[in-house]
Amino acid sequence: MVLVQSVSKLYRLYKRPADRIRESLPFASPRHSDFWALRDISFGLERGESLGLVGPNGCGKSTLLQIVSGILQPTAGRVVTQGRVAALLELGAGFNPEFTGRENVFLNGEIMGLSRREIARSLPSIEAFAEIGTFIERPVKEYSSGMYVRLAFATAIHVEPEILIVDEALAVGDAIFANRCIRKFEELKRNGVTVLFVSHDLGLVKQISNRAILLLNGRIEAEGEPSHVMNKYIGLVLAKQREPVRSSALESSNRHGDGTSEILSVHLLGAPGEPVGAIAAGEDATVRVRCRFHRDVTDPMVGILVRTRTGMDVYGTNTRIENQRLGSFAAGEEAVIDFRFACWLIPREYTLTVATQHADGSSHDWLDDVVAFEVAGSGERAGVADLRARVEVKRT
Repeated sequence: MVLVQSVSKLYRLYKRPADRIRESLPFASPRHSDFWALRDISFGLERGESLGLVGPNGCGKSTLLQIVSGILQPTAGRVVTQGRVAALLELGAGFNPEFTGRENVFLNGEIMGLSRREIARSLPSIEAFAEIGTFIERPVKEYSSGMYVRLAFATAIHVEPEILIVDEALAVGDAIFANRCIRKFEELKRNGVTVLFVSHDLGLVKQISNRAILLLNGRIEAEGEPSHVMNKYIGLVLAKQREPVRSSALESSNRHGDGTSEILSVHLLGAPGEPVGAIAAGEDATVRVRCRFHRDVTDPMVGILVRTRTGMDVYGTNTRIENQRLGSFAAGEEAVIDFRFACWLIPREYTLTVATQHADGSSHDWLDDVVAFEVAGSGERAGVADLRARVEVKRT
């Protein structure tokens, strides 16, 4: 059982670390601003019930899961849980990177209160579910993200939890593993395990949830039957799509290059040709890159790369691959390059990485994850791309 009563979470934001010290001095004026990550969240979960949390990035989903699992304390309100809680939150949490997979399984089991004999009895099932082979004996720092989440998920579901909390764990798994996890979710529900999970895969939420909650700006925007909540969420995303996006300084998770040219702006344009932050699955889209050359250059390239929110490459191309030679540019000249495509991506969140490059592939200006966008839709397909399969059945 899980009971969340009027939970709120406040963070104090400071412009500079030294402001924390200055604020603590006698008679000092406040030097922080308040940010409410969650405001007055209340809901309950009965034994065997499954609840899916959806919403855009920054709406408070992960914060709420951390509070329910006991990692964070709420600023106001309270959380009551009855039963053993197993939490699989952000990738990288819970495992010691220097320990082997096997050692981490025992470590996590003991933290959950199991004896070594109980863990050893479950170990063959954990290895079979994770399917990472001999890597079980290797340090987890050598694992790929997919191998890591396989072992972490297998461990979480085999420590006999009564409450399972999962934060977007299936996003880095392949389709076979994802389907195996879905079947396991159904089995856990039949066995009376309470499941609370976050996912950007709306089809998955509808498939395995009894109820769903849409969070927006730290508050509950909608709650109830999954299909109703998903429709509400899609409506909000499409409304956001119609809002104009204002130009701003480029912010990138990583930027590098020799400065031969500079990327001035990157926009995702919807079908009407206006910048958008969300796009409907199947809609025509354009990535527009504007750059300025600071040195004379011959035959440069401009490229784009679409990634999932967890960093998996989905699609990449550049002007050379598309047989569009750019010719020569003098210092001070600018260029605008449009990449047009039909956005047949599975509904979830993605990022755009863009680059200007020399003919040999070395970078003028490379910006990782410079634009985040969302693909809206209600499909239940697995993976990241909708290949629009046609099914034919013949009786013989």
